[in-house]
Order: sequence, then C-alpha cells, then structure tokens
Amino acid sequence: MNNPINDFHSPYRAVIAGHGSYIPEKILTNEELAEMVDTSDEWITTRTGIKKRHITNENESTAFLATEAAKKAIECANLNAQDIEIIIVATITPEMVFPSTASFVQLALKAEKAWCFDLAAACSGFVYGLSIAQQFIQSGRFKNALVIGAETLTKITDWKDRSSCILFGDGAGAVVLKRSEDGKRGIIYSTMHADGNSWEALNCQAYGSRYPSSKKLDDPQKIYMQIKGREVYQQAIRRIVETVNHCLDHCGLTIDDIKMLISHQMNARIIESAVKRLNLPDEKVFLNINEYGNTSAASVPIALDECARQGKIKRGDLIILVAFGAGLTWGANIIEF
Repeated sequence: MNNPINDFHSPYRAVIAGHGSYIPEKILTNEELAEMVDTSDEWITTRTGIKKRHITNENESTAFLATEAAKKAIECANLNAQDIEIIIVATITPEMVFPSTASFVQLALKAEKAWCFDLAAACSGFVYGLSIAQQFIQSGRFKNALVIGAETLTKITDWKDRSSCILFGDGAGAVVLKRSEDGKRGIIYSTMHADGNSWEALNCQAYGSRYPSSKKLDDPQKIYMQIKGREVYQQAIRRIVETVNHCLDHCGLTIDDIKMLISHQMNARIIESAVKRLNLPDEKVFLNINEYGNTSAASVPIALDECARQGKIKRGDLIILVAFGAGLTWGANIIEF
C-alpha cells in the first residue's frame, strides 16, 4: 500500500472516537405494506433487498432520534456533552423550518459550548458533514465535533404510492470526531460533488418558497417525495463507482487495501451492481438495508455503528463511506478507523 495523501497538510487528523445509533421500535414489514398497497414481500425484496423498516411514533421527532444517537456516540468516545464544540445534523426532515434541528439537539444534550447547524444534502448529508467537520478539526480550530445523520422520512411518505413507500424508514446515527496527532488513524480524504441539473430525479417540493404553505398546490402530491427510479438507479451506480475509484487513485490505494465499503443503503441492487464493478468481494461490503430500508442521511452512520459493533471493522482498518442522493449529490470519505 502506498502512503495515502492528506491534502490538508495539517499535523492533525479527525479521528472517529465514538459512534452510536438509534432506531425506533415500531416495525413495518413487507407483509404489512402489502395490506396497504398493491405489492408483496417477494416484489419488494427482489427489487430492493428490503424486508422491513422502522417507523417513528408520534412522540419521536427528528431531533429526538438525533439526540439519542448522539448520546451513544458521546458515551462511546468517553466524553461528555460539554466537550463537544460543534454539532452538525444532516437531515432533510428537520424538526421544523427553523430553528435548526441541531439547536434542539444541543439543548437536549446540554452541550452549551457547541455551535450548531443543519446540513441538507439528502442521502449524502452525513458524508458531507464528516468532510466539513474534518476541515474544522484539521485546521486546529476545534478538538471535538459531533456529526449526526437523522431522518423521519416516513412522515413525508405517500403510503399510496407503492414505488416509493416501500423504500423508506426512520432512524439516526452519529459519530464524534476528535482531533488527534496520530497519523495512523482518522479521515484521510473526502470528496464531495453535486449536479443540480437532475434535481427532479429526487425531490419533495412543498412547502418551501417556491410552493409556500399560503398558496394552494397545483398538485397535492408535492408534499410527498417524488422519485424517478430508473434515472436514480443508473446515476447512483455510476457515481458510486466513479467516486470510490477517484478516492483510491487520489490516495495511492487499491481496492485490495480497503477492509470495508459502507455505502448509503438506498437499494441493495444498486449497491450490488456498484461493488461488482469495483471487484469488491461480498465480505468487504456492509449491508443492513433489509432491516431498516432507506434512511437517507442516517443510513451511513447507522451502518457504520452496526459494522463496528459487530466487529467487522477494527482500529486501523481502511474503510470507505460513500453516498448518493437528491440534489443530485454524492461523495465519499476514506478513513483509517
């Protein structure tokens, strides 16, 4: 393995010091969905790899999920909330229009020293958030950052649309990034991309300034997620493969150097097609979409937390986090775990 490149030329690295996740207890199975729309367990499983998804109850908001995941990550890092200096919450299902979901998390954690904000990059939100926090830590500005991906997508799901309602679930995942001078651990490289030309492939149009709540919608379905499945499928595979290969080339690595690829869990078939093109063996790809469905910005940190807790990655392993989502947005982080 060649020595990977650290573009920032800093004595510091942003190390994942702690990780955690929170999943709502309520489960909606494929069989139960089949009683709501014209579908079946076989149809859903064959096309997506999803068997069930977790659904929030009326008392579980996005900030609640984010806070519970954050508590576990902070505990895992052997820190307390007062040690956290920045909180980034990646979400497209925020607590409310304003203030930010991150502000509610700061309040619930009593993390008085932290400044905070939300990041809206859909399914790519968490990998975007890691990249942003990485810069603050490597610059020497902060020692401890909390990055969270949290979603309550089922609250904007059209349960009459079988092409979309089968896909989504709720949950949250979080990591604590800690400043370190240990050159053998931490985020090595991050790359982020976007293409607004294809915004219509994935969107939820109401209620924003284009379609405000004060104006009657020309199409009531605009309050729900809209998906062009074929376009998303093709773009996602191509962008994941391109992004992973770019990271490897940039850092002087090969696919054999990677211990685990943890992708956004958008669709098992998309991930399988991408990793086949990357020539990655199954044991180097973490999948948990069968349990949770697509949880957007929450899916990568939930998968990372599960992967680590199951002992499938250990300290010093090289891992890649990669995501693709609405915007269109995509990106990846190479990390020495």
